[in-house]
Amino acid sequence: MDIYTIIFLALAVFIFLRLRNVLGQRTGSERPPYDRAARDMANGAAGNNNVVPMPGTVIDHAPPVAPSETGPAPDRWKGVAESGSALALGLDAVVASDASFDPQHFLTGAKGAYEMIVLAFAGGDRRMLKDLLSKEVYEGFDGAIREREQREQKVETRFVGIDKAELVNAEVRDRAAQLTVRFVSQMVTVTRDKAGAVVDGSPEKVTDVTDIWTFARDISSRDPNWKLVGTESGH
Repeated sequence: MDIYTIIFLALAVFIFLRLRNVLGQRTGSERPPYDRAARDMANGAAGNNNVVPMPGTVIDHAPPVAPSETGPAPDRWKGVAESGSALALGLDAVVASDASFDPQHFLTGAKGAYEMIVLAFAGGDRRMLKDLLSKEVYEGFDGAIREREQREQKVETRFVGIDKAELVNAEVRDRAAQLTVRFVSQMVTVTRDKAGAVVDGSPEKVTDVTDIWTFARDISSRDPNWKLVGTESGH
């Protein structure tokens, strides 16, 4: 071998040894990568989730807080409800039945569910609606979709954003926790006929929308799902 071949071989050996020192060697005993999805699925199987379900998305909830022997702190619901208000007392009742409940995490999930339900209704996605609505509310949504289909109309909805999502009521009825949320959002909605002509709304106009929705969950069940059980338009 000539001198250049020897130099290149020596250089290759040097680089290999350097990489080995920096990267190390796999011995077969390394810890597997941290799998957050697997952990969340395991927690869900154990019934520890407390979220408004959103297909394909996992939302962590806050760890349970041990109840105080002297009762709830005066500022327990700071930023969510005024101390001593009917809403605060309702939230106390929810937590008394489900210590893992956290209003901020609930509102995060509720906003996602709100957008998904509005878009599923506009697109006539009955399968998704069944997963998120109570039987009674689903029947109302399904009736409106059928009427739209009979007129051969289609609705196009685009979310601009949700300006506000705030709890306005909380209570426990029998075995169900019920939480009512006031949503203030902006969206673009237009209804078109079979030929594509606009029959309602505008494809360019942004509309301010206020909705008051009530979600419920059986707190005596391991099922973590919250479902929409009531809707009304706000003012």
